[in-house]
Amino acid sequence: MKNRFIKVAYICATLLFVQPLQAQEIPACTNCMVNLTPQGVMGDHLHKANEYMLSYNFMRMHMSGNRNGTQKLTPSDVINNANRYSSPANLRVVPLNMTMDMHMIGGMFGISDSFTGMLMLNYMDNSMEHETYNMAGSSIGNFKTSSSGFGDVKIGGIFSIIKDGPHSLNGKLNVSLPTGSTKEEDDVLTPMATTPTIRLPYAMQLGSGTYDLEPGLTYVHYSDTWSYGAAYKGRIHMGRNNQGYSRGDWHEISTWAGYQFDEIYGLSTSLNFKHESQIDGQDNQISAPVQTANPDNYGGEKIDLGVQGGWKYYKQNTIKAGVTMPIYQHLNGPQLEDSYNFNIRWQNSF
Repeated sequence: MKNRFIKVAYICATLLFVQPLQAQEIPACTNCMVNLTPQGVMGDHLHKANEYMLSYNFMRMHMSGNRNGTQKLTPSDVINNANRYSSPANLRVVPLNMTMDMHMIGGMFGISDSFTGMLMLNYMDNSMEHETYNMAGSSIGNFKTSSSGFGDVKIGGIFSIIKDGPHSLNGKLNVSLPTGSTKEEDDVLTPMATTPTIRLPYAMQLGSGTYDLEPGLTYVHYSDTWSYGAAYKGRIHMGRNNQGYSRGDWHEISTWAGYQFDEIYGLSTSLNFKHESQIDGQDNQISAPVQTANPDNYGGEKIDLGVQGGWKYYKQNTIKAGVTMPIYQHLNGPQLEDSYNFNIRWQNSF
């Protein structure tokens, strides 16, 4: 646990002491600008005392095809090299693709001009398609599993660290509450051509089952038409859950640049780096001959490139939409590799 906090402190300190870009004149009305920060970066601004903000965000993450490290794998590659990837069970079921839809409803409230409280609820809908092989290595058919329900609730706040003209540095600390299920089940097709109902692997569960800390730092610089920024965020799982495991901690650094065409439209591009650890421990009820049942086959390093547009209309209503795609993936495989991430967000301050 000590090493986890050392890593977070190091990243936070690195961002804190980065020299700001050369100051430029701040726009007369920063609240009139379209928010061009990447989706998921929540600490870019604070709300004034007694100001509210409501938001709805839809995100779709799609994964397709398998990868081990940086090497792409076919289903046959996974099956024929089963002893390298899973022990003691031999792999006979291979994931082909996965789609995760997430609906997030958030609320913020300006407790003071320098501290904003926040609450976020989410509903998840997951589906994964598989191909099953018999013991002789021949395919016997495909099947799909799914899980849906409310995920973990997040509560916390954003606080101001530095506010100097066009420069701002804000901190964020959320606590994720273990409200999402870790016991989701569905029918599967086994190598013996039976269809029992079993506990789904970790990737299909709706929550972590643990209390988690989510620290963050966000630096933003505004000019008349341009904005730049960098952000760190992470998730640190506090111990193991009741099923005997802890999801891998992750840390993400994002940078972006946005251009404001006018007070209504804006466009930005972003670069994101994420590192995620393997799962620590194991749920004894998750034991199917599929790679997603192995705690070692989780986590890795990814770099994504994103583009996002924003549109501001009728007072403080804003709609943002964006897509990110991977440009580098090194996975603790075999795992499904990322294909794309699409999101659209509405928010209103009042």
